[in-house]
Amino acid sequence: MRLAVAATAPLGATVLEGLAERHDVDLLVTRPDRPRGRGRRLAPPPAKAAAERLGIRVFQPERLAELPTDAPAVVVAAYGALVPEELLGGRLWLNVHPSLLPRWRGAAPVERAIMAGDRETGVTIHRTTAELDAGPIAARRAFAIGPDDDAGAVYDRAGPLAVELLGEVLPEPVFTPQPEEGATYAEKIVPADRELDWERPAEEIVNRVRALSPHIGAWGTVDGRRLVVWRARPAAPGAELVAGPVELLEVQPEGRRRMSGAEYLRGRR
Repeated sequence: MRLAVAATAPLGATVLEGLAERHDVDLLVTRPDRPRGRGRRLAPPPAKAAAERLGIRVFQPERLAELPTDAPAVVVAAYGALVPEELLGGRLWLNVHPSLLPRWRGAAPVERAIMAGDRETGVTIHRTTAELDAGPIAARRAFAIGPDDDAGAVYDRAGPLAVELLGEVLPEPVFTPQPEEGATYAEKIVPADRELDWERPAEEIVNRVRALSPHIGAWGTVDGRRLVVWRARPAAPGAELVAGPVELLEVQPEGRRRMSGAEYLRGRR
């Protein structure tokens, strides 16, 4: 089947690569290159890097107003921008969403699910509509969120599952209206979401760390110093680097590399 793909983030890159193994992907629509890293050099989004490896044509508008392909179907996966309503007619648009819709519609479904302590999530394939993540559903499949899973682990599981579901759906999609009952919204992660409050319960702190690892990072102040926290667990007797009710297993001081909590303590001494 000839397709176009709209994708930007790593999840979208995984979906693009999986679809390219099975279909003729005519075009990738992705976000413009952005400055990254300490040097703030322009870098391509992950989906673009994948497309270039695969020899797929890339289109990077600042605002999507046209689609330079006549492919009859478009798969949207972690694109990061709304598709204008005027483009949605005339062809099949399918959206990959890493949650069990209608739970966690919106920008950060994996992160919000982990923060909320959800024990289950999944992937939903639905028709792209003007209303955010509210289109009729073609396929939906659940998987467990393990107690030690961070957002990276959940995204790693969601990508291949999305490709599998798209393989089932694309030949002949059948849609079921999406219920409004049970709908929740996964707001975009903002700076305030990253700050850790050591007065909160251990489970809540650990869930926030898991939700923002390994791609964003939660942070807290320890002995007057700001630390990004990449892994944590409830503190037990004999724990080394402790903040409030949790032990910090992997941290990153400002301007330095990631390290274990024990290594950080040795450096402080």
